[in-house]
Amino acid sequence: MKATTEANALARPLLTKEELIRHFRSCGVAEGQTLIVHASLSKLGYVIGGAETLIRALLEIVGEEGTLTMPSQTWKNLDPSAGVHWELPPEAWPVVREHWPAYDKEVTPAIGMGVTAEMLRKWPGARRSDHPARSFAAVGKHSEFITAHHDLCNIFGEGSPLDKLYRLDARILLIGVGYEKNTSLHLAETRAGFPGKRFSTESSAIAVNGERRWVAYETQEVLDDDFARLGAEYDEERSIKVCRIGSADVRLLEQRSLVDWAVAWMERNRA
Repeated sequence: MKATTEANALARPLLTKEELIRHFRSCGVAEGQTLIVHASLSKLGYVIGGAETLIRALLEIVGEEGTLTMPSQTWKNLDPSAGVHWELPPEAWPVVREHWPAYDKEVTPAIGMGVTAEMLRKWPGARRSDHPARSFAAVGKHSEFITAHHDLCNIFGEGSPLDKLYRLDARILLIGVGYEKNTSLHLAETRAGFPGKRFSTESSAIAVNGERRWVAYETQEVLDDDFARLGAEYDEERSIKVCRIGSADVRLLEQRSLVDWAVAWMERNRA
């Protein structure tokens, strides 16, 4: 088993911080940029130092004037009826509602966002937004602005971290993942007008005046089942450059351009 594991590791591309810096710069990542990053570390290959090395490489490139942002969502902190606790029978749901820990942005781990996102939220100087289920974490010059005042109901729309990234003319960096993981497309959903737009009531455990409470709030329902199709058409129409770093496809996108284009696409294609 050990020999097999070692053989598999050696078969993967071996990447140092210096090589990552060189590759990302060749893809267009540059000093002073504000980035929202979605990353599958394993798709790169064997990064020496793992998520720490990836974050250090990106921070070194963007420098003191730049900012790194990643989703740090905690979607298990939603009502079990939404399907987020699929491993539990319905009779257990009231117990979850009563005892699920209140969101604590300093402690609550990100869920399903990958090891890089989880490390970024704990990075020295990191800021994290207050939303109990859909938070974002950021490090760098604009981190406080991006993460402040994350409205409970307006998760991805005006005034949200995604909207603030849009105002900052951010870049989207997709590392080993496709458009189905591109959270910025949810900003386009809030701006687009299409007949099927729906709102629903969600609920989460939050701290109110120091006490844990299960709080309900209304928000727009979000979809991602057409994101891959949307992304494929955007790549073709805009001739998006796809870089190869290790074993990963990497895209660097202008967030404003994508969001504006996606609004029009959704209005044409969504029922």
